[in-house]
Amino acid sequence: MPVRTSSYKINKLFLDRWSPRAMSGEAISDEQLMTLFEAARWAPSSYNNQPWRFVYATKSSPYWQTFFDLMVPFNQSWTKNAAVLVVILSRKKFEYNNEPALTHSFDTGSAWMSLALQSSLMGLVAHGMEGFDYDKAHKIVQASDDYVVEAMCAIGKPGRVQDLPEDLQKKEEISDRRPLKEIAFAGVLKGK
Repeated sequence: MPVRTSSYKINKLFLDRWSPRAMSGEAISDEQLMTLFEAARWAPSSYNNQPWRFVYATKSSPYWQTFFDLMVPFNQSWTKNAAVLVVILSRKKFEYNNEPALTHSFDTGSAWMSLALQSSLMGLVAHGMEGFDYDKAHKIVQASDDYVVEAMCAIGKPGRVQDLPEDLQKKEEISDRRPLKEIAFAGVLKGK
Protein backbone atom coordinates (compact mmCIF):
# COMPACT_ATOMS: atom_id res chain seq x y z
CA MET A 1 0.00 0.00 0.00
CA PRO A 2 1.20 3.54 -0.69
CA VAL A 3 2.32 5.62 2.26
CA ARG A 4 0.34 8.77 2.97
CA THR A 5 2.22 11.99 3.63
CA SER A 6 1.00 15.15 5.30
CA SER A 7 1.85 18.76 4.53
CA TYR A 8 2.53 19.40 8.23
CA LYS A 9 3.77 17.14 10.99
CA ILE A 10 0.87 15.18 12.50
CA ASN A 11 0.65 11.94 14.43
CA LYS A 12 0.81 8.95 12.11
CA LEU A 13 -2.43 7.53 13.52
CA PHE A 14 -4.28 10.05 11.32
CA LEU A 15 -2.37 8.95 8.23
CA ASP A 16 -2.71 5.23 8.99
CA ARG A 17 -6.50 5.34 9.42
CA TRP A 18 -8.43 4.53 6.27
CA SER A 19 -11.63 2.74 5.34
CA PRO A 20 -10.95 -0.51 3.52
CA ARG A 21 -13.83 -2.76 2.51
CA ALA A 22 -11.97 -6.07 2.57
CA MET A 23 -12.82 -7.98 5.74
CA SER A 24 -12.08 -11.57 6.64
CA GLY A 25 -15.48 -12.68 7.94
CA GLU A 26 -13.92 -13.63 11.29
CA ALA A 27 -15.66 -12.63 14.51
CA ILE A 28 -14.19 -10.01 16.80
CA SER A 29 -14.40 -10.43 20.54
CA ASP A 30 -16.88 -8.62 22.75
CA GLU A 31 -13.89 -6.99 24.44
CA GLN A 32 -12.63 -5.63 21.11
CA LEU A 33 -16.08 -4.31 20.22
CA MET A 34 -16.62 -2.69 23.60
CA THR A 35 -13.14 -1.13 23.37
CA LEU A 36 -14.26 0.63 20.18
CA PHE A 37 -17.42 1.92 21.85
CA GLU A 38 -15.36 2.95 24.89
CA ALA A 39 -13.16 5.11 22.64
CA ALA A 40 -16.29 6.71 21.17
CA ARG A 41 -17.65 7.35 24.66
CA TRP A 42 -14.82 9.80 25.39
CA ALA A 43 -15.46 12.07 22.39
CA PRO A 44 -16.14 15.76 23.05
CA SER A 45 -19.68 17.11 22.94
CA SER A 46 -21.56 20.34 23.58
CA TYR A 47 -22.49 20.64 27.27
CA ASN A 48 -21.16 17.07 27.66
CA ASN A 49 -24.48 15.94 26.15
CA GLN A 50 -23.00 12.80 24.53
CA PRO A 51 -25.82 12.46 21.96
CA TRP A 52 -24.35 9.46 20.14
CA ARG A 53 -25.90 5.99 20.27
CA PHE A 54 -24.55 2.84 18.63
CA VAL A 55 -26.98 -0.03 17.98
CA TYR A 56 -25.13 -3.08 16.71
CA ALA A 57 -25.58 -6.57 15.34
CA THR A 58 -22.82 -9.15 15.40
CA LYS A 59 -22.78 -11.72 12.63
CA SER A 60 -23.78 -14.44 15.09
CA SER A 61 -26.76 -12.49 16.49
CA PRO A 62 -30.40 -12.77 15.43
CA TYR A 63 -30.25 -9.07 14.42
CA TRP A 64 -27.61 -9.54 11.71
CA GLN A 65 -29.91 -10.26 8.77
CA THR A 66 -32.24 -7.38 9.66
CA PHE A 67 -29.30 -4.93 9.75
CA PHE A 68 -27.79 -6.47 6.59
CA ASP A 69 -31.09 -6.05 4.73
CA LEU A 70 -31.05 -2.29 5.44
CA MET A 71 -28.17 -1.75 3.04
CA VAL A 72 -28.16 -1.21 -0.72
CA PRO A 73 -26.80 -4.14 -2.78
CA PHE A 74 -23.45 -2.38 -3.33
CA ASN A 75 -22.79 -2.23 0.43
CA GLN A 76 -24.12 -5.76 0.95
CA SER A 77 -21.53 -7.02 -1.56
CA TRP A 78 -18.66 -6.23 0.82
CA THR A 79 -20.26 -6.04 4.29
CA LYS A 80 -21.17 -9.72 4.08
CA ASN A 81 -17.68 -10.34 5.48
CA ALA A 82 -17.98 -7.86 8.37
CA ALA A 83 -18.11 -9.07 11.96
CA VAL A 84 -20.42 -6.29 13.18
CA LEU A 85 -22.89 -3.87 11.61
CA VAL A 86 -23.71 -0.68 13.52
CA VAL A 87 -26.48 1.90 13.16
CA ILE A 88 -25.22 5.25 14.47
CA LEU A 89 -27.79 7.67 15.85
CA SER A 90 -27.76 11.01 17.61
CA ARG A 91 -30.21 12.52 20.06
CA LYS A 92 -31.48 15.85 18.69
CA LYS A 93 -32.19 17.47 22.06
CA PHE A 94 -30.26 18.08 25.25
CA GLU A 95 -31.30 15.71 28.02
CA TYR A 96 -31.00 18.34 30.77
CA ASN A 97 -33.58 20.75 29.29
CA ASN A 98 -35.05 19.02 26.21
CA GLU A 99 -34.04 22.00 24.03
CA PRO A 100 -32.60 21.46 20.51
CA ALA A 101 -28.92 20.45 20.52
CA LEU A 102 -27.73 22.06 17.31
CA THR A 103 -24.40 20.21 17.30
CA HIS A 104 -25.77 16.69 17.87
CA SER A 105 -24.62 15.49 14.43
CA PHE A 106 -21.24 17.21 14.77
CA ASP A 107 -20.71 15.65 18.21
CA THR A 108 -21.75 12.20 17.00
CA GLY A 109 -19.30 12.55 14.12
CA SER A 110 -16.52 13.07 16.65
CA ALA A 111 -17.58 9.90 18.46
CA TRP A 112 -17.52 7.99 15.16
CA MET A 113 -14.01 9.32 14.46
CA SER A 114 -12.86 8.17 17.89
CA LEU A 115 -14.23 4.69 17.12
CA ALA A 116 -12.56 4.70 13.69
CA LEU A 117 -9.18 5.76 15.10
CA GLN A 118 -9.34 3.14 17.87
CA SER A 119 -10.22 0.53 15.28
CA SER A 120 -7.18 1.48 13.23
CA LEU A 121 -4.93 1.36 16.30
CA MET A 122 -6.24 -2.17 17.03
CA GLY A 123 -5.64 -3.39 13.47
CA LEU A 124 -9.37 -3.65 12.76
CA VAL A 125 -11.46 -2.25 9.92
CA ALA A 126 -14.22 0.31 10.56
CA HIS A 127 -15.95 1.58 7.42
CA GLY A 128 -18.77 4.13 7.62
CA MET A 129 -21.51 4.29 5.01
CA GLU A 130 -24.67 6.07 3.95
CA GLY A 131 -26.07 3.55 1.45
CA PHE A 132 -28.96 2.11 3.46
CA ASP A 133 -32.61 2.76 4.31
CA TYR A 134 -32.54 5.43 7.03
CA ASP A 135 -36.26 5.32 7.81
CA LYS A 136 -36.29 1.55 8.13
CA ALA A 137 -33.16 1.65 10.32
CA HIS A 138 -34.89 4.16 12.62
CA LYS A 139 -37.83 1.75 12.99
CA ILE A 140 -35.90 -1.49 13.48
CA VAL A 141 -33.71 -0.07 16.24
CA GLN A 142 -36.91 1.24 17.86
CA ALA A 143 -35.63 4.81 18.13
CA SER A 144 -38.01 7.55 19.25
CA ASP A 145 -38.49 10.77 17.31
CA ASP A 146 -35.85 12.32 19.59
CA TYR A 147 -33.19 10.48 17.57
CA VAL A 148 -31.94 10.78 14.01
CA VAL A 149 -30.07 8.02 12.18
CA GLU A 150 -26.71 9.45 11.08
CA ALA A 151 -24.93 6.54 9.36
CA MET A 152 -24.08 2.86 9.51
CA CYS A 153 -20.67 1.27 9.82
CA ALA A 154 -19.21 -2.16 9.29
CA ILE A 155 -16.48 -3.46 11.59
CA GLY A 156 -14.26 -6.49 11.15
CA LYS A 157 -10.83 -7.96 10.82
CA PRO A 158 -8.88 -7.06 7.68
CA GLY A 159 -9.43 -9.40 4.77
CA ARG A 160 -7.97 -10.12 1.36
CA VAL A 161 -8.63 -7.68 -1.46
CA GLN A 162 -9.03 -10.68 -3.79
CA ASP A 163 -12.15 -11.73 -1.86
CA LEU A 164 -13.98 -8.52 -2.79
CA PRO A 165 -16.15 -8.33 -5.91
CA GLU A 166 -13.94 -7.56 -8.91
CA ASP A 167 -15.18 -3.98 -9.36
CA LEU A 168 -14.36 -3.19 -5.71
CA GLN A 169 -10.87 -4.67 -5.84
CA LYS A 170 -9.74 -1.72 -7.98
CA LYS A 171 -11.15 0.75 -5.42
CA GLU A 172 -9.42 -0.83 -2.43
CA GLU A 173 -6.63 1.73 -2.20
CA ILE A 174 -5.58 4.23 0.41
CA SER A 175 -6.86 7.61 -0.74
CA ASP A 176 -5.26 11.03 -0.49
CA ARG A 177 -6.97 14.18 0.75
CA ARG A 178 -7.66 17.64 -0.64
CA PRO A 179 -4.83 20.13 -0.14
CA LEU A 180 -5.19 22.49 2.83
CA LYS A 181 -5.78 25.46 0.51
CA GLU A 182 -9.10 23.84 -0.45
CA ILE A 183 -10.38 23.32 3.11
CA ALA A 184 -8.96 26.06 5.37
CA PHE A 185 -9.57 29.78 4.73
CA ALA A 186 -8.71 32.96 6.60
CA GLY A 187 -11.84 35.05 7.15
CA VAL A 188 -13.87 34.15 4.05
CA LEU A 189 -14.84 30.85 2.39
CA LYS A 190 -13.34 30.69 -1.09
CA GLY A 191 -14.01 28.35 -4.00
CA LYS A 192 -16.76 25.77 -4.20
